[in-house]
Amino acid sequence: MKDFFPAYYDRFRCLAGACPDSCCQEWDVDVDPDSARRYRALPGELGDALRAALTDTEDGTVLTQTSGRCPMWRQDGLCRIQAELGEQALCHVCRTFPRLTHEYEGFTEHALELSCPEAARLILTEAPGRWIPEAEGDLGFLVRSREQARDLLEDSRFSVGERLAVLLIFAGKAEDALCAGETVPDLDPEAALDTARELAGPGELAPVLEFYKSLEILTKAWRQRLEAPMPVPWTDAHGRLARYFLDRYWLQAVSDGEIWARAKLVVLSCLTIRFLGGDLTETAQLSSKEIENDPENIDAILDGAYCEKALTDANLLGLLLRP
Repeated sequence: MKDFFPAYYDRFRCLAGACPDSCCQEWDVDVDPDSARRYRALPGELGDALRAALTDTEDGTVLTQTSGRCPMWRQDGLCRIQAELGEQALCHVCRTFPRLTHEYEGFTEHALELSCPEAARLILTEAPGRWIPEAEGDLGFLVRSREQARDLLEDSRFSVGERLAVLLIFAGKAEDALCAGETVPDLDPEAALDTARELAGPGELAPVLEFYKSLEILTKAWRQRLEAPMPVPWTDAHGRLARYFLDRYWLQAVSDGEIWARAKLVVLSCLTIRFLGGDLTETAQLSSKEIENDPENIDAILDGAYCEKALTDANLLGLLLRP
């Protein structure tokens, strides 16, 4: 089993009390069974506090929020469990966040979660490098097609929006080839961009924002941002953002062959973050917190790729090709 990491992975350091946000607020913390048993057996005041905070649900055990925050989160921004028992005592989610692990046949890819402010800074400012796992069958096809998609996203002849438009055209062709048992298709980016321009509609942002409002919303800040978009120009950092989404989601099509839907997830995520505007790191981090950390929201986007009018090729291409 081989492991692959983005170049900036080992440079991540938790900001702890200096973090501008916190992974200890606005969601219940999932506690793995081993940690739950250990917490419930602890003596003293900490054990009493943990027993009072742990709640069993049909999906597992959680540390239930108190006034919108984890009950173990101290006023100084530090975790009471870590402060009193050490990092090794943290549950799996708290010990590993924002590190991600995606296991495939023969290799594992590691990443950082965009929903963490410090991880978002690294993702948007540093190059991830290249890695090409060895794989066969459908997974091998996806590895090779992702490599071609990476090349498209780095083609400096085009704007970031144009690169994403070409990516969407390529994804459709790649999915057709995968389903037909063919090799990864060659693509002329200039011809693909011409096709994108022919398919593009006016590009309406309002239906996209309404679609996002229909998803589960975690914070008031996100709802406010969806109500008051402030579009900004495409930048190189948006290109790094696209690469993050591509690396995270493209290979997951090995489960169902749906490359095109995942390309739409990449495109939609970049578009929304661009059109919401504001500080890019803050907007990207908030978007990830709302969307990527909620599997139901991710599923809604993947399903919506096929049925939501806001997510048609024509509308997305129109938005991508706006000046």
